[in-house]
Amino acid sequence: MDEWLAQLATSLGVDPIDEGQIADILDAARDVAHTVERKVTPIAAFLLGAAVQRRIGHGATLSDALQDALADLRSALPPT
Repeated sequence: MDEWLAQLATSLGVDPIDEGQIADILDAARDVAHTVERKVTPIAAFLLGAAVQRRIGHGATLSDALQDALADLRSALPPT
């Protein structure tokens, strides 16, 4: 999976993500699927990616942008 994701990142013209970032994104997707609705998970992932790219465009590193966007996503989840 990691090799395919690295190839996808290259094909899309973005930096690849590391195993820890993959785990964080999968955790967030699981949280969305279980606390909001499963069918909106891909849309949430798209919005997360857009938020990360916006932060990178404003000078953040990929790691910082992802962590900040994940924190915002988690704060938007309904209470469990």
